[in-house]
Amino acid sequence: MTPTTAPAEARTPGTAQKVAVLGAGKIGEALLSGMIRAGWAPADLLVTARRPERAAELHERHGVEAVSNAHAAKAADTLILAVKPQDMGALLDELAPHTAADRLVISAAAGIPTAFFEERLAEGTAVVRVMPNTPVLVDEGMSVISAGRHADESHLARTEAIFQPVGKTLRVPEKHQDAATALSGSGPAYFYYLVEAMTDAGILLGLPRAQAHDLIVQSAIGAAVMLRDSGEHPVRLREAVTSPAGTTINAIRELENHGVRAALIAALEAARDRSRELASGA
Repeated sequence: MTPTTAPAEARTPGTAQKVAVLGAGKIGEALLSGMIRAGWAPADLLVTARRPERAAELHERHGVEAVSNAHAAKAADTLILAVKPQDMGALLDELAPHTAADRLVISAAAGIPTAFFEERLAEGTAVVRVMPNTPVLVDEGMSVISAGRHADESHLARTEAIFQPVGKTLRVPEKHQDAATALSGSGPAYFYYLVEAMTDAGILLGLPRAQAHDLIVQSAIGAAVMLRDSGEHPVRLREAVTSPAGTTINAIRELENHGVRAALIAALEAARDRSRELASGA
């Protein structure tokens, strides 16, 4: 039986809801771990994995039952599909004969619209599209949630109950999902890229790599916490560091001269466009 601490939105009153994660890679395992910490009983969680050794590892680590995709579709109330976008069509072909219309289907695949699932599953199936990012692995993720045609408030609340233990959630209309994928889904990679470049700059300026890395990472953490907790606009926070004729304004002038702002905008547009292409199977 699910403990009383389990999120109320995640189960029907008087019954334990079963949740299955299909394709339990790193993101899928992070969701499993988060749900267990939030109060789900391992007995109410199912996983599927392509490799038997991976399935055994998940069972040993989390106490969850590893099953086939067909079994998960029959037994679980909520199916979280966490496979790669290019594998989603084949997975849905496998699931369709076994998935009743009263299931909630959550997609965590980039670029694929809810209509793709609705067309392949039983008429009336509730589908919710979610774009998480990799910081869910450290409970600091950003998961963007959109409802399909048949998903109502209860389905959205159940989805939030699954993803909130591993970070923050945000509801957006599905038309904004590709933009959200470009901003937060791919977002961590941009920061890693920036840290990599700044570390190289620190070495060029004479610092050992380890020291340059520590300086940049802690600065990034501090800046992120200030952005989150202060409520201040980033321009105001930047201006607080940028004194007249000082070091910071000289650095920012060079960033502007090299078109960094324009390059970031172009990069995000390219990521959004690629998300749209994934929906068409390109």
